[in-house]
Amino acid sequence: MSIFVPESPGLLLAANSTIPTMLKQILAKLPRKSTKSNPTYSDGNNSTTTTDVNNNGSFTNTCNVISSRLNVVKKMSSSIFPTSGNNNDMIQPHLPFKDVQNSEKLKLLISKLNLCSKIYDFNDQDKDITSKDQKRQILIEILDFLVSESIKLSEPAMSAICRMCGANLFREFPPKPNGCSPRGESEDDDLWFDPAWTHLQLVYEILLRFVSFSSLDPKTAKLYIDHSFLLKLLNLFDSEDPRERECLKSVLHRIYGKFMVHRPFIRMGVSNIIYKFVFETEKHNGIAELLEIFGSVISGFALPLKKEHKIFLLKALIPLHKPKSIGVYHHQLTYCVVQFIEKEPKLTSVVINGLLKYWPVTNSQKQLMFLSELEELLELIRTDEFEKIMVPLFRRISCCLDSYHFQVAERAHFLWNNEHIHHLIMCNRQVIMPIVFSSLQRNSNNHWNRTVLNLTQNVMKMFHEVDEPLVISCQGKFEEDKSATTAVAERRRLTWEHLEEVAAGGGGGGGFRLPVVGSVSGLEKSGATCVVSC
Repeated sequence: MSIFVPESPGLLLAANSTIPTMLKQILAKLPRKSTKSNPTYSDGNNSTTTTDVNNNGSFTNTCNVISSRLNVVKKMSSSIFPTSGNNNDMIQPHLPFKDVQNSEKLKLLISKLNLCSKIYDFNDQDKDITSKDQKRQILIEILDFLVSESIKLSEPAMSAICRMCGANLFREFPPKPNGCSPRGESEDDDLWFDPAWTHLQLVYEILLRFVSFSSLDPKTAKLYIDHSFLLKLLNLFDSEDPRERECLKSVLHRIYGKFMVHRPFIRMGVSNIIYKFVFETEKHNGIAELLEIFGSVISGFALPLKKEHKIFLLKALIPLHKPKSIGVYHHQLTYCVVQFIEKEPKLTSVVINGLLKYWPVTNSQKQLMFLSELEELLELIRTDEFEKIMVPLFRRISCCLDSYHFQVAERAHFLWNNEHIHHLIMCNRQVIMPIVFSSLQRNSNNHWNRTVLNLTQNVMKMFHEVDEPLVISCQGKFEEDKSATTAVAERRRLTWEHLEEVAAGGGGGGGFRLPVVGSVSGLEKSGATCVVSC
């Protein structure tokens, strides 16, 4: 490349003198920096004052000054407007982990997590097919990396994982129709599966792996898995997808075990969900899973039980016997209640009284569940606690013994097959026998089911073998009550017949009028006694 050189010295002098002047005007508009913080900038500034036309290095020094000042401007602009590429050159998320050095893998992990924070619409399966598949492949890479690599996550990596999981998982569910039945109440209810599960499953596995890291410091991680994160996680238990509830159960269980500081908040959050379900909506899909988690939590309670734990039993677990959809979670509920009784047996009478409060009078399916739970509780009850509740308890059982629903009557008779319960009944037969004898006698006379009839005869045989005089006494009392009941029924029948005769014959004047209380009526004059007994 050739450089034009003026032949006249005057032209050269003019050119050399013009260039520094123009550069000084340009540099005067650039941001200035303190001489203490940028000594290079200060030295360069002094060189610009030289205007000696004979100094051949003037132009070179001026260019150095420009370069120095441009570097200052670049540093200042990058500090004010940071870019993703300036953070030690963020790695492209599409690179595989094996292609980067170990020191760069956490940066690559953060890049992949940030890319996976983008959400796609899965209601339209034909939309963004390539992007969805690409995101799924990256999620698989992240999971494989977390499983195979024994790494210690940095705080930016923890933040990126929680941010990505929250972006994908935390969402609002559509409102439930007012007329819909609780989940599991009808056998014809179709299960609903989330169309985005191909991504959600991988995100749940990443979150589970994250909270399961042995090297994870809870004191640091709690800055990202905070109360807001946990509250949104608990709200996800209302998902209609059973696969999601199962994953949530595993994640919450690990969080409860890892983060001791969050345990009271988790218990309070679950209690609030149960309160709202029992007393307001009676609609929630995740009660069974939440109770399954608490089954293991209750088994770890220290003795003596704290007041908070007893309140959870009385205010949350016992009222859960009220909703119609108890069949969905009754097995888990019974397990939780039994865990409390094993921890503190003196709570048995309190729990049984609570069950009697919510006893289903007309729902035979719930009666079967209550009888099954009662048997488990009575196997653990102590004699002193049994004596507190045996009268109201066997009044309910007596109603079940002669139930027209043969499965309920059959289940109630099975209580005598339990050795511990049989022992308690026989030890307190003076109180229990008079309560249940009338139901047993009615079964022996006219119950329609042969199985129930045979079970009743076996129970009566047990009582005869243990205390025959008591059976004879109860038999006599039963006959007296039966005679009195027959007499009352006969008087009622005669009274109604007489009322019909009076009504049929009283056609004069104002017609038939009911007798006034306290007056001498036609019934009294005719010698009839108006006694109506219910």
